[in-house]
Amino acid sequence: MTRKTGCRHLILILGDQLTPAISSLGGADTELDRILMVEVHEETTYVRHHKKKIAFLLSAMRHFAQELREDGWQVDYVQLDDGANTGSFRGEVAQACAAWAPDTLVVTEPGEWRVRADMATWQAMTGVPLDLREDTRFLISEAGFRAWATGRKQLRMEHFYREMRQKTGLLMEDGKPAGGKWNYDADNRKPARGDLFMPQPARFAPDDITRAVLELVDARFGDHIGTLEPFWFAVTRRDAEAAFDAFLEGALAGFGTYQDAMLTGEKFLYHSVISAYLNAGLLDPLALCRKVEAAWRQGRAPLNAAEGYIRQILGWREYVRGIYWLKMPDYAASNALAASRPLPGFYWTGDTGMHCLSEAVRQTIEEAYAHHIQRLMITGNFALLAGVDPHQVHEWYLAVYADAYEWVELPNTIGMSQFADGGLLASKPYASSGNYINKMSDYCGTCSYDVRLKTGEKACPFNALYWAFLERNRDVLSGNPRLGQPYATWNRMAPDKQQAYRESAARFLEKLDRQERV
Repeated sequence: MTRKTGCRHLILILGDQLTPAISSLGGADTELDRILMVEVHEETTYVRHHKKKIAFLLSAMRHFAQELREDGWQVDYVQLDDGANTGSFRGEVAQACAAWAPDTLVVTEPGEWRVRADMATWQAMTGVPLDLREDTRFLISEAGFRAWATGRKQLRMEHFYREMRQKTGLLMEDGKPAGGKWNYDADNRKPARGDLFMPQPARFAPDDITRAVLELVDARFGDHIGTLEPFWFAVTRRDAEAAFDAFLEGALAGFGTYQDAMLTGEKFLYHSVISAYLNAGLLDPLALCRKVEAAWRQGRAPLNAAEGYIRQILGWREYVRGIYWLKMPDYAASNALAASRPLPGFYWTGDTGMHCLSEAVRQTIEEAYAHHIQRLMITGNFALLAGVDPHQVHEWYLAVYADAYEWVELPNTIGMSQFADGGLLASKPYASSGNYINKMSDYCGTCSYDVRLKTGEKACPFNALYWAFLERNRDVLSGNPRLGQPYATWNRMAPDKQQAYRESAARFLEKLDRQERV
């Protein structure tokens, strides 16, 4: 490649770092430094990402590059279909360093272990010093989380969350939690009714940049999961902020009470649907929490809604990132329950008689989105009960959701959903029979299986699978204090009833293994 005019810093900005406040731009100069942004095939295919996820990120990246240029930055932007595109971060960085001969290559640390491991080799590869900077968008650093974790027997999110409340002052009054309690989760488990007013997330029509991206994705990734139309995601900071403001005004007040509810045909209920924007850098986590707190203080939302929402960002999001970097790379291979069944094919199609799973998967195919209870207690719960390989479950979640990056998705899957880390993250497996699904949704009313039946061909598969799961994993789980009651119930069952559960679960899993429709 022909040598171009040199630059002081070559600043690489990744696709989930789409904010002018990113640390790699700290101290940068529009005259002396250049920005590099690249779309690479390797990142779109290391798992088979949902078409909408790819389109969202590429469009958001292109819009951010445009924003940077309007602010006076010199931006080299390599599109996916550029003829000289090498297809990898490594190749594009090598080309750019050869072309510009920068004094320093600057980048904010990535959100995935494999990318950081690759970055560690770039200085030797290019001969250019690498300035790898902390990602200051998070409210606790990796070192800060490690210090919090050191010496603790249990790394429970609730304890971490309380310290983060104190650190930030969010929902605090005279050093105590607002309302006298740290956690209002007990108020946030009400099933929704179909006659409730259901707000919808803000939608944005594709502009010319987005339409070009949609054409590209359709041509190159047509065999990936998902639909592209309708495409309504925000792809700019202004639209992402408008989407969050619409949630504050129209849905936050009902978020807390109904955050665990599920209804057929209602994809979003009272959820904000902004996690893709937040995780890509279009929104700032502390600013969101401050806005939610302000809504509560102004009487526009009840405390249980404000606390529940803030806990997801300030508590859970920061906590799982801390766990990820504390325990990687070995954490990804965790499989405490020795689960090995292949991921069922209906996770890619939604073609199953189990209405809850069909609803959650079909919604995922259409929107690259499902809310946390659909992920945890429907798709995750089934995989856990059926003994599906947790790594395959992890790769599915990473592929299909627009907000999924390994730092946030892996601990949620390995730890919370599949209990594959043996209880490091969650105090118990999130396993349930069909009763929980029936209580929190209307899915069971139109299912081809009967949730009232416990065993037999027509019985809800979750019912027998739940007891078979407990029995299969007795050696690992029977000592868990939060499972004492279920195991006591199992032990009191008549032998013929236990056998009926075993046989029903075995017959169902045999059909699953034969790849028959279930």
